Parts: sequence; C-alpha cells; structure tokens
Amino acid sequence: MQPSISTPPHLVQQRDLKFAAPIRLLAHFFSYVFHPLFVPVMGTWYLAFVHEGYFVGISPHEKLFIVITVAYNTIFFPAISVLLLKGLGFIKSIFLKTQRERIIPYVAANLFYFWIYLVIKNNPEVPHELTAFIFGIFLSSCTGLFANTYFKISMHALGMGALVGLLLVMILSGTPYIIFLSAIIVVLLAGVVGTSRMIVSDHHPFEIYTGFFAGILCQFIAALFIVS
Repeated sequence: MQPSISTPPHLVQQRDLKFAAPIRLLAHFFSYVFHPLFVPVMGTWYLAFVHEGYFVGISPHEKLFIVITVAYNTIFFPAISVLLLKGLGFIKSIFLKTQRERIIPYVAANLFYFWIYLVIKNNPEVPHELTAFIFGIFLSSCTGLFANTYFKISMHALGMGALVGLLLVMILSGTPYIIFLSAIIVVLLAGVVGTSRMIVSDHHPFEIYTGFFAGILCQFIAALFIVS
C-alpha cells in the first residue's frame, strides 16, 4: 500500500483561514500545551502528586526526582533529536508536517521511551501502574511509527488517548470513584485537542480518531502485560 499524500500547504492555509483568529489562537495554545512530548510527564505527575495512593512511602523529593527523570528522557532527548535533525537538514520543519519527516523522530522517541521504561521498571520504588503507563507510551509510539507508513496518524491524539487510557485502567482496577472527575476532564480535553488539530493542521478525522483509540488500547495492553 502506498503512503498517503499529505494535504498541500495552500489547502491547509485555506482551511485555517475559515476560522476566526481567536479560535486559531486557542487551537494553537492547546496543541502546544498538550503536545505529545509532555504526555509521559503529565501522567507521571498525576500518579505521583495528584493521586498519591500509588507512591506509598516515598518522599515528595523522591517523587519529584522520578518525574524529572521521566521528563529528561521523554521531553529533552526527543526534542534535541528533532532539533539536530533540523540542523543537519534531514527534516524541513520541527513540526514534522510530513510522514517522511516523522520516521527518524519516531525511532528516536521509541529508543528513549524504551530506555526510561527499563529504568523505572528496575526501580523498586516505582509502582507498577507507572511502569505500565510508560510501557503503554512506548507501545503508542511504536504504533505511530507503524501507522505512519500508511497514513499520518495524529501524535497529539495518540498522546491524549494514552492519558485517557491511563485513567480508564485506574478506574477498572478498582481505584476510588473520585477518579471519574479526572477522567471526564481528560476526555473533554482530548476532544478539545483533537478539534484543535483539525483546525490548525492537515489531519483528517480518521487520523485523529485512530490515534486516540490506539493510545487507549496501548494502555490496556501495557496494563495487562505489566500489572498481571
């Protein structure tokens, strides 16, 4: 099967102009704040400091160190990789607008995600829920790389699907019902982020929905693999 051809830039600009400037500004805002690079840290922070039932007997300083370690490996290194690729001329834009430009960043991210998974997996202080979440992120990235061969799956949707999947796994594992509020908020945010990508990118609904449900599915697979 031949890879799909991205929407020409002039058509993307025409579609972008259909929305008022404040709408586009908000869409860009949500796209940046909920960038997929930030998702592993968001989930880690939630487990460590918002829902504190998992990190039992660990001081706030130790929890912060774990969050920083995850951030260092899932934000800093992948971002540096993209900047190096841009500087060396392997990609034209740091926004990775084409399928071809996304191949090497996907591979690099997979390496860093798998590395941090091994690091926290061998840390006895880290709960299985966080290990499963990070492994699910790795699976999502692998899914993105595979799907990228055929169509430009939304990385933002993969990330938001991972967050929703994390909360669904927590609910189904018997976490107190207060988690439902967080789940509702994250589902709503996922809808906002998906809509934002439709406004300011050349993604089609299929690419958004596929990414979202793939992110959720990868979290369930990771939970079954790690926790059970």
